[in-house]
Amino acid sequence: MNFPLHYNGVTPDAVHSGWRTRFAPSPTGFLHLGHVAAALFGWGFAQGGGTWLVRLEDIDPQRCRPEFSTALLEDLAWLGLESAEPVLRQSERMAAYGQTLKHLHGMGVLYPCFCTRSDIQRESAGALSAPHTAPDGSLVYPGTCRVLPSAERARRIEAGQPYVLRLDMACALEQARRRSASTWPLRYHDLQRGSAVCAPELFGDVVLARRDVPASYHLCVSHDDAAQGITLVTRGEDLRPATDLHRLLQELMGWPVPAYCFHPLLCDAQGRRLAKRAGARSIRSMRAEGLSPEAVKALAGMADMLLPGVKGRRAGPGAW
Repeated sequence: MNFPLHYNGVTPDAVHSGWRTRFAPSPTGFLHLGHVAAALFGWGFAQGGGTWLVRLEDIDPQRCRPEFSTALLEDLAWLGLESAEPVLRQSERMAAYGQTLKHLHGMGVLYPCFCTRSDIQRESAGALSAPHTAPDGSLVYPGTCRVLPSAERARRIEAGQPYVLRLDMACALEQARRRSASTWPLRYHDLQRGSAVCAPELFGDVVLARRDVPASYHLCVSHDDAAQGITLVTRGEDLRPATDLHRLLQELMGWPVPAYCFHPLLCDAQGRRLAKRAGARSIRSMRAEGLSPEAVKALAGMADMLLPGVKGRRAGPGAW
């Protein structure tokens, strides 16, 4: 295993008590060591008077299944990790997300997009310049539907043509700039690196409501962090760029801005990230083989969450 999570690069002056953190997996398969490491990373910061919550990000109807949700919570309980408050399930919160979308629509920063993935790939391939790629590896939307007249949009919707709702990035940035002119550009506090400047424009006009689900990851996670009063978001390094998008939504909606702390990803001996789709060994199988909770935690590289140079103290919040 290659995952030195016991060393997260957080300096001693970030050690306090009372952080409110969350572990938010998607129940698309069984829990594996990567999940355990991520869960314990956030759990460690909540020790000493803090609160650790579990949230199920189960909005994907094609991949998320009830049996995975049940197994995930059972495995966490076996590890001694239980949410301090009732588990929040995003699939039950569509009405709340709809209110956020309604608010953003009223601000004029959303528009319907009728393009399919094939349409976007074809238009990007035919562009004179090289296709732009977002930090998450996806193609940046070329803006085809952004310029559609209102009457044409209404005609297509009336005709039943499927569409997603996209964030008009240029318009959203202008609105955010007006709201925070004295502190522009957007920033957030990273416990490891200090003040981080955001560049959400690199993602282009992202989708905030999908065709099959009236919401998206970026919308739901930002909404629920605010709704649950999360003060410290702990997440993998792979989600660092997406944090810029979430910061923009926080500014547009007037939501509180949590602090952030990022952990490296748990990899196998070949350096590949542990993932369900890659057949990562499940906690269920380890339990069946007779491993103890302590042994599983040790395998996840998290037997000791003590910060370097802060012997006998655990991570938590405070003023920053």
